[in-house]
Amino acid sequence: MTKAVKFFFLALVVNAASAAELTTFSSATGTTAPAPWQYIVLPERYAKPLTAIDVHPLDGKKILRLRADKSWGTVAHPWAGAAKTIEFQWRLDKALPQASFKAKVTEDAAIKVCASFDMPADRMPAGERALFKFVQFFSREKLPTATLCYVWANAEELGSIHHSPTTARVRYMALDNTSSPLKTWKTHKRNLSDDFLKAFGAESPTVPAVTAIIVGADADNTQDTSLGFVADMVVQP
Repeated sequence: MTKAVKFFFLALVVNAASAAELTTFSSATGTTAPAPWQYIVLPERYAKPLTAIDVHPLDGKKILRLRADKSWGTVAHPWAGAAKTIEFQWRLDKALPQASFKAKVTEDAAIKVCASFDMPADRMPAGERALFKFVQFFSREKLPTATLCYVWANAEELGSIHHSPTTARVRYMALDNTSSPLKTWKTHKRNLSDDFLKAFGAESPTVPAVTAIIVGADADNTQDTSLGFVADMVVQP
């Protein structure tokens, strides 16, 4: 997937109507994530198999199920303004043992929970800023400039932060790894402001507004399969 496509994906997220409260997956009346959650689809020329993302009953509650099969996919929920903390539960039943953030060919995540930030473009390094302006020129929507993704990783150390090998506009933070048991719910509560500064503080000393919360899974680069679940999330401004 090219850098331009990564930015296109982020543009689709920002284009959604703003919201100040996350809609819960448990409120779904069917198998589709309830609005304003929306499935993000890549442009046709970059089309890949889509990760199956649906609302599914498990352990007595309705949760979001993510089934990746050599595929890519995310659902996004618009957000307006500040977001200080995010709390969520996730569970991984089948991992991606070859995934890592060392190279593009292994850049996959069995589960990721992300936040997009509206960081001023002039705070990006010159090279990244030039690329961003080029992509922005061809986009009809304002593009977010920073995305932080919490991931269930493999060998990456817990709490470690990694630049996406595709674009420096995306950073990953490992919250679980191979030391975490599979088929077990894990609860995380993170300070988004603190984590943004850990990931992007060298570029921005202040925390910008959050524009979207994103959940996804992809196995298109490793050509593998994974299975994960995410329960209702809470974001506090």
